[in-house]
Amino acid sequence: MKKLLFYSLLIAIAVLSTVVTIALLTPSKKIPNYSDEKLREMALSKGLKPVPASFEKLLELVDNASNPMTHKKIALGEELFFDTNLSKTKTTSCATCHSFDKDLKNKGAMLTMLAQKDTKITDCAACHLQDQSGVDRFTFSEGDAGVEHPYLLNTQTILNTAFAKHFTWSGEVSSIKEQSANSLQAPHKMNITPQELEQRLKESSKYTQMFAESFSDGITFENTAKAIEVYVKTLVTRGSYDRFLEGDNSAMSEEAKRGLANFISFGCKGCHSDIAFGAQSIQRFPLREFAQLYDVKPNFEILPQLKRFDREFPFENQGGYLGKDNEHLFRVPMLRNVTKTSPYFHNGAVAKIREAVDVMARHQIGRHLTLEQIDEIVAFFRTLEGDIVDYRAGDEK
Repeated sequence: MKKLLFYSLLIAIAVLSTVVTIALLTPSKKIPNYSDEKLREMALSKGLKPVPASFEKLLELVDNASNPMTHKKIALGEELFFDTNLSKTKTTSCATCHSFDKDLKNKGAMLTMLAQKDTKITDCAACHLQDQSGVDRFTFSEGDAGVEHPYLLNTQTILNTAFAKHFTWSGEVSSIKEQSANSLQAPHKMNITPQELEQRLKESSKYTQMFAESFSDGITFENTAKAIEVYVKTLVTRGSYDRFLEGDNSAMSEEAKRGLANFISFGCKGCHSDIAFGAQSIQRFPLREFAQLYDVKPNFEILPQLKRFDREFPFENQGGYLGKDNEHLFRVPMLRNVTKTSPYFHNGAVAKIREAVDVMARHQIGRHLTLEQIDEIVAFFRTLEGDIVDYRAGDEK
């Protein structure tokens, strides 16, 4: 019996050693250095287009005949977006969780909310409350009266959702208007009924006039969602990547250009596509099991950490969320400003962008990336950072 155990152990060690050796000797895919013109052509041919610099061009892409974008309606939507009176306790606005500073209007909104709720500032939010992120930077979203999401889900950015086809982590919502209406009513978000919201708005002479100027039937719950929708469609960002696509070769560093080449060549653009680099489809995550060659091969350049791994995901799945229909189907996240929206994944389980890139490489495209390749991709992601375009000031230069 002892001999059998001994030989079994030897065989197991031999098999493991062979697998590790093969993995370590497997060369990483090398991506050629492309000229600026070739790289730009590759990106555009894959649909990785720039964000419009003018309001007119934006309208061509996102305006909808069922809810036309007018300047008065946008102004109304902006007022509603920042109004805490739209929540049950009158302490939470859309901007509380989808935080950003535009014209300093939202400056300190998160800090004020936290002070009111006597909440300790933790996680990434401690240093990044003022980022142009469109999220709250907390691990789990927290709605009116401090109610947590029942599945402990992470807040997704509202910036650049004008270009999205799917909304929420399951991707089952198909418009900003629908998502706005859902968020206003959800107990773990704004927690207000349509009737109560309409009554509060009708008490305001300002809103009575603004709604009358934008909608023939005045103040209604649906019109509230419509106004918020058109405002949110203007919350788009441009960065150095957009200027590169428009012909400015100096807008991106050589490292970032290699990162863009990696992103395209490794196949990341297959899911993270179009202007927003995502939100165009619902995909399975993870695609690959954990004990394959690309997982056995260690990345010595990223310090290993002792973690509790969930059977379903390459991280602990707090909240137990399994995506659409419990089938691991998720809306593909957008990557614009992704360096400002940590922590990552549906339950905020991964704090650092480099680790998130490594997880996606292993479990989605089945590749082991070197530290250099990861850093190049992160450098490219930084070119997707950008401030919200102020279309009221004319064309962005």
